[in-house]
Amino acid sequence: MSQCDTRSPLAQSPQLPRSQDGEPVFPEPWAAEAFAMTVHLHERGLFTWTEWAEALSGELHKPGRAEDGSDYFDCWVAALSSILVDRGVADAETIMGLQQSWQRAAEATPHGKPIELANDPQR
Repeated sequence: MSQCDTRSPLAQSPQLPRSQDGEPVFPEPWAAEAFAMTVHLHERGLFTWTEWAEALSGELHKPGRAEDGSDYFDCWVAALSSILVDRGVADAETIMGLQQSWQRAAEATPHGKPIELANDPQR
């Protein structure tokens, strides 16, 4: 797991996985990148702390979510996507298309090689 040093109030998000030192930790690089994008957009004023907390909480409490929190960063990305759509920064179709493209790229990438969108056979 990798760590991210940030002073943003987003680092105080409920259920955010933490190291023994209390720092945020991430199961995969994409989770750290999603966290960093969220912090950046919050600092630029796209949404308030309250708006973020409500969006993330809404995702975390949806039926079918993992009780053990293993899908925490999936919820994080869903909350960020929702805010981006609500603010008109991106549309849901574009986000879904990119998500599917990344998935195809991951499936087409040989083990041990970096996953790149160029690996998507449909691109």
